[in-house]
Amino acid sequence: MAATGWIGLMEFGRNTYLLRGHWQQHYGAMGQVFPESPTNAAVWGLWSLLVAWFIYRLSRRFTFAETVGLSWMAAFAWMWLVIGNLGVLPYAILRWAVPLSLLEVLGATWLITRLSPVENPKS
Repeated sequence: MAATGWIGLMEFGRNTYLLRGHWQQHYGAMGQVFPESPTNAAVWGLWSLLVAWFIYRLSRRFTFAETVGLSWMAAFAWMWLVIGNLGVLPYAILRWAVPLSLLEVLGATWLITRLSPVENPKS
């Protein structure tokens, strides 16, 4: 649960405070409103839970570094490829989003491995 909270806080902070203007401007240029309803927040909460679960499962089989890399690729890189392909990704956010998302996955992986250590971890 700690990792889910960390992921949720990182997502909320990054997209609500740091990058909100980029999102709103990009969506406005497409003639749309950036989705910020409670339903969207609930979906992102579920996403945070699923990413934390995914990191937990990976951490049982892979090293810390492998878990971070695989988790980041699955949760972020692929998502950005898809939403970039759909034309709804403001590419300017990536200079902030990439390092912050790496920090997000690194922190979640650290929390998971500290709070739920593997008995015979791979080194």
